[in-house]
Amino acid sequence: MNMIPLTQVDIDLSGHRFPDVKVANELIDQEDIAREMQHHPSDSLEQVWISAARSLVIKRLLEMRALELGLTEEDESQRIASLLEKELPIPEPDTSACERYYEQNMARFKTPSLLAVRHILLAAAPDDQETRDSSYAAALDILQILKKDESRFGTLAARYSACESKHQGGQLGQISKGQTVAEFERQIKDLPVGLHSSPIESRYGWHIVSIDQRIEGEQMPYEIVKTTIQQMLQESVTRRCLKQYIQVLASEVAIEGIDMGQDTSPLMQ
Repeated sequence: MNMIPLTQVDIDLSGHRFPDVKVANELIDQEDIAREMQHHPSDSLEQVWISAARSLVIKRLLEMRALELGLTEEDESQRIASLLEKELPIPEPDTSACERYYEQNMARFKTPSLLAVRHILLAAAPDDQETRDSSYAAALDILQILKKDESRFGTLAARYSACESKHQGGQLGQISKGQTVAEFERQIKDLPVGLHSSPIESRYGWHIVSIDQRIEGEQMPYEIVKTTIQQMLQESVTRRCLKQYIQVLASEVAIEGIDMGQDTSPLMQ
């Protein structure tokens, strides 16, 4: 997903008609929305505009509330911080809540599994179906040879693989989550040790894969991850409370030109 640069936003807005956005009958300038748009990446210009407009509406609501309370810090971010500190006290998650989250989500708190992997890549571009078909057929032929004599893996990798690992017998080394492309990782993560019985497809082509070793991830003790859990729960509560607070503020004034119903606060981005 690419961020639309400000210069491109300026050009694009000239050919689009977006509604006027008002908060308590006070207009938010379209130029301000255009400047804000560079901070809200999306493939859709309309969605970029919506996100930017919502962000400025929220800031306007918070500014109005800060003024009502007589908060006078010169810096806008300081005023908003003072406002939220005054009106939005966030309870810290207690030990029992953190322990309960840990017990209910233990699988999330394991060290990554390690796989020692060899592969032979029969390369083909994603949009070249003819080459992908021929690469798949070649992969099946090589796989049949390996099923009879797996000791030839290194030799066949050196001869046929389009990956630089061919110089190391197809060895990719020990890999863990996030070190290979998602579709390859997804297909190998649960494979047993040994030569896989069929080729695996990725954006690069077809892979003949052998898992040489599997080292399962270990459970991390609660004491090691408790700070992380506290931060996760704190952020979750803060997001929820902030969203509710903004909804209350939005319900108390007239907002025109933008639907705030699906908004999540940009203050937490």
